[in-house]
Amino acid sequence: MAVSAKALRKWGLRAAGSALALALIFHFLPREAILEGFRRLTPAVFLGVLVAFLAAHVAAAFKWWLLMGRALPFGQALRAHFAGLAANLALPGAAGGDAVRAGLAHVALKDGPRVAAAAVGDRLIDMVGLACLSLLGLVFVAGHANATLAWVMAAVVVGGAVTALYIFPAFARWLWGRHPGLPARDLGLRLAGAFAMLGRQPGLLATALGLSMAIQTLLVYLSIQLAEPVGVHIPAAAWFFGWPIAKIVATLPISLGGLGVRESSLAALLAPFGADPALVVASGLAWQAILYLAGLLGGLVLLLSGGGLTARPAPGAERSR
Repeated sequence: MAVSAKALRKWGLRAAGSALALALIFHFLPREAILEGFRRLTPAVFLGVLVAFLAAHVAAAFKWWLLMGRALPFGQALRAHFAGLAANLALPGAAGGDAVRAGLAHVALKDGPRVAAAAVGDRLIDMVGLACLSLLGLVFVAGHANATLAWVMAAVVVGGAVTALYIFPAFARWLWGRHPGLPARDLGLRLAGAFAMLGRQPGLLATALGLSMAIQTLLVYLSIQLAEPVGVHIPAAAWFFGWPIAKIVATLPISLGGLGVRESSLAALLAPFGADPALVVASGLAWQAILYLAGLLGGLVLLLSGGGLTARPAPGAERSR
């Protein structure tokens, strides 16, 4: 009961964070303009974006499946991924969904370090991809004067992620080798081995990063498709600069799935490029509705298919380990 009460308190704090963010939005921005933005959005556009959004998440599940070494059937990975989307309806940020997805995969694989390495690697690759897209957007909106700085920052982001991936295995072995009495020794060493396995596959990591950037590019494009009918007409480069940053901010554990935080941060980031903050919020709330609909569909699929994953590895999975 104590754990449940603690979880409920955390949920309440994040719900309060979303409520406060939405209250501030509707206090400082004209409600009529936000509602007018909603009225401009047609059902055909909304449904088209929803279908494309679901397709993007099928690709995201495929990327995560590759990082796990295809150690379980893709259908199971897809169900776990959409269960994670469903968890984001109530859990804070993307991390909550990641935890549910990884937990379901662990039920099937019984290989915690492999699942953990894939989950952390997947999130790290997504963050690197988002940072690179934002910096590329900055190159185009800021002009050639700041292009060199943006490229240097992109190199630092990618280099830092790669360095962390390759340093952790050696550091973990050194740490528990010198201090074998430290807790979680077996888990830490197995996790280091799983990261080392990923590090020995630079082609896989490059493929995953390419997939991540392609998926995020599609999501930015879909956000633009929602915003244009609402009345947000700004250069695409501004979206590529601001949207990834808003998504990263939305993963902070201060709201329910970024509700309120994503919209307010995106409105602030796009305002200098001529976007009406009220219309950005309108399109952002429509985007949030798509996130929730996708999560509900993910929960429905998991429920109708039995509610869990079975320990049934894919053919050839043993050879891939």
